[in-house]
Formats: sequence, C-alpha cells, structure tokens
Amino acid sequence: MNNTILVVDDDAVTCRLLSEVLGDAETTVLGETDPRLALDRVRADGIDLAIVDVHMPQLDGLTLLSRLRTERPELPVIVMTAFGSIGTAVRAIGAGAVDYMSKPMNVDEVRTNVRRALERRSEERAPVPASVRQIEDVVGRSPAMVEVYKSIARVAPTPATVLILGESGTGKELIARAIHEHSPRRGARFVAVDCASLGDALLESELFGHVRGAFTGAVGPSPGLFTEADGGTIFLDEIGDVSPAMQARLLRVLQEREVRPVGGTKWNHVDVRVVAATHRDLAALVAAGRFREDLYYRLEVVTIALPPLRERREDIPLLVERLVQRAARESAKAVTGVSQAAIELLSAHDWPGNVRELAHVLERAVVLARHEVLTSEDFPVLHKGARDDGGSLVGTVPLGDRPTLDELKRRYVLSVLAEQGGNVSRAAIVLGIDRRSLHRMLVRFGRTTRARAGDAVAADGDERDDSMA
Repeated sequence: MNNTILVVDDDAVTCRLLSEVLGDAETTVLGETDPRLALDRVRADGIDLAIVDVHMPQLDGLTLLSRLRTERPELPVIVMTAFGSIGTAVRAIGAGAVDYMSKPMNVDEVRTNVRRALERRSEERAPVPASVRQIEDVVGRSPAMVEVYKSIARVAPTPATVLILGESGTGKELIARAIHEHSPRRGARFVAVDCASLGDALLESELFGHVRGAFTGAVGPSPGLFTEADGGTIFLDEIGDVSPAMQARLLRVLQEREVRPVGGTKWNHVDVRVVAATHRDLAALVAAGRFREDLYYRLEVVTIALPPLRERREDIPLLVERLVQRAARESAKAVTGVSQAAIELLSAHDWPGNVRELAHVLERAVVLARHEVLTSEDFPVLHKGARDDGGSLVGTVPLGDRPTLDELKRRYVLSVLAEQGGNVSRAAIVLGIDRRSLHRMLVRFGRTTRARAGDAVAADGDERDDSMA
C-alpha cells in the first residue's frame, strides 16, 4: 500500500532529512516550508499523514494543526518541536495530534511513530480541551520525558486515578500538579500531603478530618484534606509508606468516594481525583504482603514512571539553564550562564538526589558566585568526588556501600544539616522543605536538635517533591 507523507517545517534541511529517512518504494514524502501552502497541498493531494513543526514564522504549527483537523478530520498529524514541554504536548494532543516528537529526533523513533500513525490513520481521536496552562518547571526533551508529557496529555482530561513512580527528587509532585492544571478540575484546589512524614493518627485526621473532642487537642472540627480537595485533586505522596490500617481507609475512599471524620458517625461524599506517588516498588510490596493488592490495583489505573536524572542526561543542560535563571532571580545575583566545562562536569555526575539535588548545588553556586558565568570551580562539591570501579561518583554522600534510597535520603539530609552548622531553619530552606517536616524526619532518623533562635517549628506544611522535573 502506497502512502504519502507531508512534512511541514520552515527548515528545508529537516524536510530533506525526513524525506530520506521515511521515503521508500511504498512511501512518498513531500516537503513544504510554508505552512500556508501546506494547506493547499492537503486539499489537492491524497495526503495520508502530516508531520508538522510547531514553531514556524508564517503560521504557528498548532494553528496549522487546527486547520488541518477542520479540513481533514481523519488525517493523522504528528507534531514535532525543538522546545519539548508539557504545555506543547498537551496543546498538540488536545488539538487532535496523534503523536508528539521532540527535536533532535531519533531516526528509529521517527520511523516507529510514523508507522504507528499510518496503521491507525482511520482511527478518530476524541478532542481534549486545548486551553491549558504551561507548567514552567517541567523541563526536558529526552525521549523518556516526551513519553511523560504524552501520558499527562492523555490522562489529564479524564477522571482516572494516577500512580506516579520515581526516585526521590525526580519531581513527582510537579507531574501531579501538571495533571491537575491540565484537567477540567484546574479551577478547584490541588492538595498535597506527604504520607511518609505523618504517623497513622495524625495522617487519618489530616486526610479525613475530625469532630470536636475526637482526641486530646481537638478543640474544634476539621474538614480534612479530602473534603478540602472536593472538586479538585488530592496528591498522596509516598503512598507506599502508609500502614495496613490506613490502606484500608484509603481503599474505601477510592471505592465509595466517601470519608468519615475521626470521631464522627456520618459518611460524607467527596468528588476528588486521586494522584498518588511513591519511590517504592509497590508490586514487590504486594508480593511481600505489605501492601494491599486491591488498593494497588485501584491506584495503578494509569501509571507514569519518571526517569532518574542519570537516565536523561541530555536534559541536564536545559535544567541547568532554567535553574540558574531562577536562582539568580531569587537571590538577585547577576549570574547569566554556565560555562561548557561546568555543563560537562554537571552532566557527568550521577545525581543520586536527582533534580532536587541539582537545584541545591546550582543555588549554592549562584549565591556564592563571584562572576557572571559559573565555571567548574564554582562546583567544588563535585570535584571532591572520584569515580570508583563501579562507575559511580562518590562525593559528600558516599555511595560505595550501595545504600537503600531511605538510607541515602537520611545521609543527604544529615549532610545538609551539618553544612548549615546544625541550623534546622537554614537546612530546611536548602532542602526545599518546611521546618516541621525536617524536624519529623530528624526524629525518624533518631536525631534530636535543640531549637535555635529562628528554628521554631512551622504551624503547618508538608515535605514537598517540588523540584523541577
């Protein structure tokens, strides 16, 4: 079966390249650098698939996509861009694109996506609302992140429960917020809670609320976070750490959409979308009998796996640029960029703390910078490390003994606390969490700290996974 593909890109080199990659005895590839003329070609020729660039001076690619969908609603369209982001992916798929590719493109990936699109070219795709907000902090154009963007674009408009998997610091809360912000619920509240930082009794009260007198200190009623998130989204971070009793309570909420406050007798209906996240292997916990199988299947309706930073090193320069800009703005420092040698040094590091650790290192470098451009000398913490025989970088957080993620987190937190001279307030700022969360973590780690001036525990707040992704 012969197919005709139309490539629309104001860069003639890209048109020729895709013609060489995709053209064969059964496929004709036409190139067009003017998107306005591309519309005429679609009307006149038997085009089976269109590949459209987003950023073109004559006509925006998403506008062209919309017009193509009007002219030929059955025509499959793949969108490509050099500026990979969640917002672009959602708008493209929301406007009817069947796929989304980020430049520079992998040849095998291009061929696979094109073959898949041609195979389903007769399939009609339901439109997704296209007016969405950009999530600025989610950065990356690696194939793994593009897949994350596409997953968000497809699941956000639905009411499906989502389970986000990923190591600490990969930005799970950012992805949860992106799902909320690109959903019909974006006008309601997004409520996040760190399940690992709260004991059972406190977590139950926080999630489901309590009535007056339910326990010592309950001087008044509290609605609970599920009720506060009614109509919106609740993000349950580190769901793998909750107890069996709490798992049973959460299962009831997911099944019946009802909550009962602590000490109360009345069940209250809630309309809440649940997005959960964990760094643990829930399937393994289920097999070990430590996590309810029925709850697991309720949570994993849609699963999004976030890659660790060491598996998407090509995104590090993009992240460095964005993080340095943010750190310079927040600290009022005239830092304008990072040298190539420093970029190479940063890209070579394994980043066990992922994007959160990268953000911390860059923020410290910006604050202490003496020049407008950061150089490799501005990152002494990376120079302290040396590669061991296993290829891992060993620095201020020793990795040679291959610790668990929990142990690695403990070492990292205590290392930052030591760097700040034991000052909990400053350490909490560096770690990107509130003082209350840090105090709870230190108690779990078996460490107690004598409160210093300015170290009073915050009245509320939770540890958040709010680094860039």
